[in-house]
Amino acid sequence: MRPRAPLPLFGLGLLLAGCGLTSGSPMTDDVVPGSVGQGRPLEGAELTVTAKDFPENLILGAVMGIAFQAAGAEVLDRTGIQGSFGAREAVRSGDADAMYEYTGTAWITYQGNSTPIADPRRQWEAVRDADLENGLTWLPPSALNNTYALALNRPNSAKYATKTLSDVAVLAAKEPKAVTVCVESEFANRADGLPGMQKAYGMSLPTGNITQMDSGIIYTQAAKGRCLYGEVYTTDGRIDSMKLAVMDDDRRFFPNYNAAPEINSRTLEEWPEIADVLAPVTKKLDNAVARELNAKVDVEGEDPHQVALEWMVAEGFVKRGA
Repeated sequence: MRPRAPLPLFGLGLLLAGCGLTSGSPMTDDVVPGSVGQGRPLEGAELTVTAKDFPENLILGAVMGIAFQAAGAEVLDRTGIQGSFGAREAVRSGDADAMYEYTGTAWITYQGNSTPIADPRRQWEAVRDADLENGLTWLPPSALNNTYALALNRPNSAKYATKTLSDVAVLAAKEPKAVTVCVESEFANRADGLPGMQKAYGMSLPTGNITQMDSGIIYTQAAKGRCLYGEVYTTDGRIDSMKLAVMDDDRRFFPNYNAAPEINSRTLEEWPEIADVLAPVTKKLDNAVARELNAKVDVEGEDPHQVALEWMVAEGFVKRGA
């Protein structure tokens, strides 16, 4: 997901001690192979899956664990680790074997780069190549890209007919008073947030047109039209539930945060079949799927693991046991 400020190295030990890595519970889903796991190629494997502590990553962690179970593995669930560094360090150190991680987070936060790569495939390749020396192997990425965007409600979308950020820039030049935005304080000040976006698209929004507020309120304000555009995350379930229209980043300014399996390299050497087990599942993941699944948790209050299981069954990846 979008990067957080790096932790001091001396804090990693404390974080790992407090994030539950010494415990976990077995995944006990009664599943058998569907389109994945045929022949149970992971029979005999004991794999630990981890994830960060926000709904989308919890869903992805469950998806991974369910696929492993169907393929014959015994799976330990250590999902729900607070923050990004703890989950990554668990996989790197071998305390966990695998997780779904985000390419932009790895490139900027873990690997220390300041300039994102516009092409999502090249971004993944750069992350993959850099992390091999860290004992981490990245499998091919999904189309699920949890990055920044601007969105507005459907009536305003019809009124102003903006579909891209370039359209927003044109509108801002023609009707500067019309283009009001609601954003988080971090986004308002980050180089890869509003300032950089305005520069990339040639915008110059008056300070009075920019309102800073908490993320949850932004969606409501944009849905009600109290600000024309709101900062959103492209896979957030509230986009669909609140009927918001997302502006296309047509100049590809925002970093790519594509979800991809990040595997401990030693584990993958021992169980190379992991790549084939996960490939079709990862290929199916995109922003539309993520919004649907995230909404079940964020809007409808369902359990992330149950949401993941129902999706895996509905897609035919696994079947429920007899």
